[in-house]
Amino acid sequence: MLSTPGNSDKIAAVPRHENEQELDEVFMHCLPRFYRYALRYLGNTADAEDAVQDAALSAYLHWAQFKQEAHITTWLGAIVLNSARMHLRRRLRRNFVSLEHPCGDDERYTLSEQLADARPGPEDRFREAEMIEHLGRFLPRLSPPVLRTFQLRYVDGLSIHETATILEVPEGTVKARLARGRRRLECLIQAGRGRW
Repeated sequence: MLSTPGNSDKIAAVPRHENEQELDEVFMHCLPRFYRYALRYLGNTADAEDAVQDAALSAYLHWAQFKQEAHITTWLGAIVLNSARMHLRRRLRRNFVSLEHPCGDDERYTLSEQLADARPGPEDRFREAEMIEHLGRFLPRLSPPVLRTFQLRYVDGLSIHETATILEVPEGTVKARLARGRRRLECLIQAGRGRW
């Protein structure tokens, strides 16, 4: 561990030892072996990586306690093994549920399907904003009766029956105006795409 003159008093929580460079070299040399120990013990790469990282931190923190009665790789291996055991104990306390496991009263849906976010994503929001922008440009090109029908039905969210009542026309007329307006907008949008 590196320390600069003047800040060594401030970092009293981390013990220092004159042979920390030896620890660095041995740990880096044995890192693949330590990773294999942890992986064999824990069974998955993420936990093995975490265990080795925790072991490295622990070795640096307790380097001053190394009495050199054993070989340094044996000491480090024991720390890695203890770290892997700690990760395994923590894992056993957690309850895991597969996202693909059927759940609910009728068990027709998996947990991942029930947790899925139904809100529109960024791409959907962009397409919607783009469509609103284009509609804003092309709506004024509709005839006044078709435009008013569109506004009541799609902007105000009224039903066909409510729109017909407000406009004092039969429901068939509302449906015909909406169909005519959609066709006109499709033509305007298709023609405008070449210019975007």
